[in-house]
Amino acid sequence: MGLITEEVKEFVNRVKLGFIATVCPDGTPNLSPKGTTIAWDEDHLAFADIHSPGTIQNLLTNPSIEINVVDVFTRKGYRFKGKAEVLHEGNLFSSILSYYQSSAGQYTINHIVLVHVDRVTPLLSPAYDHLSETEITNRWTDYWWSIHAIHKDVSP
Repeated sequence: MGLITEEVKEFVNRVKLGFIATVCPDGTPNLSPKGTTIAWDEDHLAFADIHSPGTIQNLLTNPSIEINVVDVFTRKGYRFKGKAEVLHEGNLFSSILSYYQSSAGQYTINHIVLVHVDRVTPLLSPAYDHLSETEITNRWTDYWWSIHAIHKDVSP
């Protein structure tokens, strides 16, 4: 049995936005958000390379990776550490590519990054020390609504 439980898989596949940390050739970190993050199976996460030449080059040099997937409203999520493989052909590449094309087919996908997950740890805001999930969710929903509310009455 892998590290990615059904609960974790459902969470990742619902949230989709993963913050991908890789290591640059000079040893500095690179952080890049990917809105295509999915839990492929109980051992692997995947994301699509739509326009990520820096991330791909970093992974070809050093496959170490960390992915954080966090629900910005509940302030909960998961941290995944593992090793990445950059796919550009083969049956697995075609299978994952088909998944993306059926759900978000308007983008050109250059590669699929498949991450073998070695460690999963939960992420939880320290706000939970004093607030309930409902209070936290309401606070952040109100915040995001307030900074984007100017768009609600604007017609195209």
